[in-house]
Amino acid sequence: MKKLIYLALPLLFFTTACKKDLTSLNIETKKPAAVPAGPLFASATRQFADNMASASVNTNIWRFAVKHWAMTTYNDEVQFDYSTRNIPQTWWTVLYRDVLLDYKSAAKTISESTTLLAGVKANQLAMVDIMQLYVYSVMVNTFGNIPYTQALDPEKNLLPVYDDAKTVYYDLMKRLDADIAALNTGSAGFAAGEDFLYKGNVSSWIKFANSIRFKMGMLLADSDAGAAKTAVEASDAKAFTSAADNAQFAYLTGTPNTNPLYVDIVLGGRGDYVGAKDLIDPMKALNDPRVPLYFNKNNAGNYAGGTSGTTNTLSQFSQPSAKVTDANTPQVFLDYSEMEFLRAEAKERGFNVAGTAETHYNNAVTASIVWWGGTAGDAATYLAQPAVAYATAAGSYKQKIGTQKWIALYNRSFDGWLEYRRLDFPVLTLPVGAKSGYPNRFPYPNNEQQLNGDNYKAAATAMGGDKVEYKLFWDKN
Repeated sequence: MKKLIYLALPLLFFTTACKKDLTSLNIETKKPAAVPAGPLFASATRQFADNMASASVNTNIWRFAVKHWAMTTYNDEVQFDYSTRNIPQTWWTVLYRDVLLDYKSAAKTISESTTLLAGVKANQLAMVDIMQLYVYSVMVNTFGNIPYTQALDPEKNLLPVYDDAKTVYYDLMKRLDADIAALNTGSAGFAAGEDFLYKGNVSSWIKFANSIRFKMGMLLADSDAGAAKTAVEASDAKAFTSAADNAQFAYLTGTPNTNPLYVDIVLGGRGDYVGAKDLIDPMKALNDPRVPLYFNKNNAGNYAGGTSGTTNTLSQFSQPSAKVTDANTPQVFLDYSEMEFLRAEAKERGFNVAGTAETHYNNAVTASIVWWGGTAGDAATYLAQPAVAYATAAGSYKQKIGTQKWIALYNRSFDGWLEYRRLDFPVLTLPVGAKSGYPNRFPYPNNEQQLNGDNYKAAATAMGGDKVEYKLFWDKN
């Protein structure tokens, strides 16, 4: 009997110990209940960069929309077929779920912090909001009306209404004004390892925010010149003044922190993508020094572009250059070249911006060439040509600026699509076999039609029946 008691005692102690520690089993060691704001901010920014950089036909097809690239074989996306792969669904889901929601969670964590100094908290909240509103502007400029006031709260509202695109856009600009006012160089922001754009430099964030405001203002130039003028003139002196100010996400040479283009094209061994004839031919005609920086030669030793919408034999056409597909090529969100094109246009519109339109145009072209690996001398030679020089290039200021900006925004395809819709230059023909007219917006995702039907129908009706040809509120030409 004693032996039985002695054998039972260890089991009793073990059972008691288990009961005392039972609650610890609820702790998910590999899935923390609360994630610090810094990693959330960093993760959202990385996800945003990845999707803007990607060449996946399931995600990012803007290079085809602006006719910078063509395809060798599969031409559905080039021909504006966005439903077979449900591309709008992927774009919508990633930006809402993986980017905007993480920014919201980061802001909530910062707001609830009892340890952050007031100045640091204000700066971090402003930085998070700047990125969130910038992503929202991408969503508005992709779809038009979108869930906004009721978005990002799935526990309380699974079926958010769609807000009017113009109303959302103006609210984003109000938020940006408040964020700029809140940023204070007397306090720190995020740690360098959490802020992939500016390593915690608050002064740089102030320049970035003012550059965004300038850009968002210029988008309204044809629909609301007064609002555009106010935003531009408030921002000009405080926005980017050199390429050192560029807002870009720096990728690394080692997996998994490489540029998605490296993953898609180099590691994936994809031979689908070639330069489009629409871009390569005019660049060659203008002796553009960026041709060898944008593209590789074909097997015959020439630079040649494929026809959009048709089958193109890979060996006969130029593929994206190593500069495009390098593992550590950064994804640019906004740069000095773009700002100088915007300033040139603002001057032509009569806004009170320092300098001349020609000077800003020259600065923009030069900054683009130098960023890609050319020299200031290359840029000077290029700009001296009558077909490129601002005083003698063909057409209106919209044509001059629009054409050179379209070239400079290579590999920043979403912004290339945005500016092409706004400035309407250069004139691009539809691809062979186009399934629709030119896409001025994305159709809404299938999931929204199926799961949020009533609100989808209201939005679709307001957006011209959910047609891709429907022009957004700012697109007046």
